[in-house]
Amino acid sequence: MDIKEIQSLIKFVAKSGASEVKLETDDLKITIRTGGHGTNETTYVQSIPMAQAPMAPAIPAAPAAVDTPAAPPAAEKEEASEDSKYITIKSPIIGTFYRKPSPDKPVFVEVGDTIATGDVLCVIEAMKLFNDIESEISGKVVKVLVDDSSPVEFDQPLFLVDPS
Repeated sequence: MDIKEIQSLIKFVAKSGASEVKLETDDLKITIRTGGHGTNETTYVQSIPMAQAPMAPAIPAAPAAVDTPAAPPAAEKEEASEDSKYITIKSPIIGTFYRKPSPDKPVFVEVGDTIATGDVLCVIEAMKLFNDIESEISGKVVKVLVDDSSPVEFDQPLFLVDPS
């Protein structure tokens, strides 16, 4: 695998939205981790040549941080500038995101709802414990960024709120 193939793989992973990809061949092991969908997205690449025949590796054996500033299309830039005026509510824990307290109940908040500090926005299940996620700000819910019943990571954006 040459450097061009690795660079195109990095770009593909960054565009796909995956947080981590591992690729292992007979002579090479690559792990690509992306920092998320923020404006300062960083991709970390770690490659480890496998011990077979001594050869000059095309890539350094030590972990390398590679900045891949992908220029988003104009529509994405416009959306990012619009989203910058909103406050992002992020997940405080790893678990499964639920918009409802139970399957037969209505969702906690809808897009367009006005919320106050302390209002429950969602529930995140972690290790069979259901944790109420409360708002730390007041405002209007602009966007729900996560689908119901999907896994979330620590510090993953959940909601966009307009504080005005």
